[in-house]
Amino acid sequence: MAAILGKKLGMSQIFTENGSRVPVTVIEAGPCPVTQVKTEEKDGYNALQIGFGAIKERKLNKPLAGHFKKAGVEARRHLAEIRGASDAQVGDEVTVESFEVGQKVKVSGISKGKGFAGVIKRHGFAGGPASHGSHFHRAPGSIGASAYPARVFKGMRLPGQMGNRRTTELGLTVVATDPENNLLLVKGSVPGSSNSIIFIQTT
Repeated sequence: MAAILGKKLGMSQIFTENGSRVPVTVIEAGPCPVTQVKTEEKDGYNALQIGFGAIKERKLNKPLAGHFKKAGVEARRHLAEIRGASDAQVGDEVTVESFEVGQKVKVSGISKGKGFAGVIKRHGFAGGPASHGSHFHRAPGSIGASAYPARVFKGMRLPGQMGNRRTTELGLTVVATDPENNLLLVKGSVPGSSNSIIFIQTT
């Protein structure tokens, strides 16, 4: 399974040979050096730890600085793990060449924060009549019975914080790769705002 850390640069569009327009997200993916190889014998599971984004060493705390020094790689701002056994060694680089055009990928990131939202915006409730004397417009309505169960069930869809949480978009298609510029073009939109960090892995 191929996976890589990247930065969402924004959205664009490309045109196919038959002239149809395809909306794409442009991602600056890698290169990501392998900073640690985890094994089942030592760590309890197999994984590769990769890094992305340069950072000055003086901005690191001592444990992280020692971690990168032991690995013999330049300091990285973001770290992520790729689960599963691999032949890669510490110091190897993961690049966009790991992905092929037409592959299906899933992209994880922090979605855009929308602030405190009501049930109509947050959950898609229909709302009530707008006129004819109605006093019920955008309220959530009933959230439970009375004497029994005498409480509100967990998971009730109510107003609250919308967005700004880790989200994964599944089933996206790799449209193009540009190894020279470390770019990955994925069909459709991915979570997060421009310049946010995302994690791409094949499905």
